[in-house]
Amino acid sequence: MSETRFIIAGSLIDGSTNAVRRNVFLEITDTIITAIGSAADLPRNDQAAIDDFSHCIILPPLVDCSVSLAQSPSVDSTVRLSSTEADVAERTAMLERHIRDCHAHGVLGVADSGDTDLVKRYQEEMAQESVIEIRSSGPLCRSSECAAGDFLKIGYSANIEDATHTHPQLSYEDLRSILQRRSGRKAVMVANGRQQVAEAIEAGCDAIEQGFDMGEDNLRKMAEKDVLWIPSVLRAKNGLDSASSGGDVACRFSTRYVAPGKPVPGAEAFWKKTLAAQLAQLRLARKLGVKTAVGTGAGSIGILHGESMAEEMKLFIKAGYSLEETIRCATENGAGFFGMEKLGALTVGRKATFLIARGTVQQLPRKLSYLEGIYVDGAPSSTYRKNPVKTA
Repeated sequence: MSETRFIIAGSLIDGSTNAVRRNVFLEITDTIITAIGSAADLPRNDQAAIDDFSHCIILPPLVDCSVSLAQSPSVDSTVRLSSTEADVAERTAMLERHIRDCHAHGVLGVADSGDTDLVKRYQEEMAQESVIEIRSSGPLCRSSECAAGDFLKIGYSANIEDATHTHPQLSYEDLRSILQRRSGRKAVMVANGRQQVAEAIEAGCDAIEQGFDMGEDNLRKMAEKDVLWIPSVLRAKNGLDSASSGGDVACRFSTRYVAPGKPVPGAEAFWKKTLAAQLAQLRLARKLGVKTAVGTGAGSIGILHGESMAEEMKLFIKAGYSLEETIRCATENGAGFFGMEKLGALTVGRKATFLIARGTVQQLPRKLSYLEGIYVDGAPSSTYRKNPVKTA
């Protein structure tokens, strides 16, 4: 016999282009949303359970389109070094900790570029119990041979933080050759600068990650060809926050704490200009109709798994995106691109997996850092704890 549950919400942001809806109910039958309507019209059903969140906001689960789960975001270089030299058990424990951090902040889907074997082993062992959906590319591809992952992630430029470092540079011919052999996989290109982004688009990539200083012409081409943009604005914000001590500063977003280190001459001016330019590009992308998605770069120095998602969303809003548009970029756009069928917009016929945030819509995205609850397939998550018990 089908089980029906009703959820009452003070506000619903469904992850589509719809505006916020006030005082609504969701009808859920067998893990699926079967109706959405006004709470005033809630059907009478004495057999159904009713969960009242009239003091809360319901929204789709978040999807971070750029993470490294097996990489430590610590600002302490000795911690980062020890994590890369750790044994399998230690690295697995760190991976699982980062996955829990994502889940605790409502990030139920990630696109990972890191240790493919470690991620696959976790997925096999946790096939029935995994708390987030993971799509893995393997390590960033910088040669003509790429790892066999769920999608391709190709480094056609250095990460913006590593712009002064030298990496083997793929030729345009190698890039075209890789894309011709992708076997139907989506290709995400880390590319910065006008020429690199133009070549990545011309070669047939499906998404541009970062895209710093790519210019208006490339944005227009992306809108024309439906190429997704993952702008990674937080990388620039983090660079600016760390500029005062040569990178040895941790940005915990609302609170800075500084470790010893000498400022790099010109770093603050560079990052201030870079951040302003990226926000301006994001503002133009919205105007031109470029499809965008949120990807934080979690696992990079100072960018924390899970927590960083709300910070990247704040930057989208600073660039002129409405809250509804920002949440679509942080949910539906990423879930759709990476084929996460259980995640995405909350509409009739979709899975009833969603986040519950206490408070008012105006308090988002800040309230995502302390969720009231998480529902998976129409029932409270067995893993999420609003007030977790800390153990040694």
